[in-house]
Amino acid sequence: MVDVSQHKLVPEHTLVDEEAVDEVLQEYNVKRTNLPKIKRKDPALPDEAEPGDVVRIVRDSRTTDQAVVYRLVIE
Repeated sequence: MVDVSQHKLVPEHTLVDEEAVDEVLQEYNVKRTNLPKIKRKDPALPDEAEPGDVVRIVRDSRTTDQAVVYRLVIE
């Protein structure tokens, strides 16, 4: 079976610790539930991701070299 998370076109997905989540939410002035969602069964997620966790996704960008987005893991 192919490990999708290791494919070169899949951006880096990392879990964010709770302290960093609070900082991100304050910086963007949003609640956790206002973050875009990502399903727990998404093959790009780390295996230890659980519903309620926040994932940091770093993508390549033409304009800013790298774009960082945050997603809330849901069931």
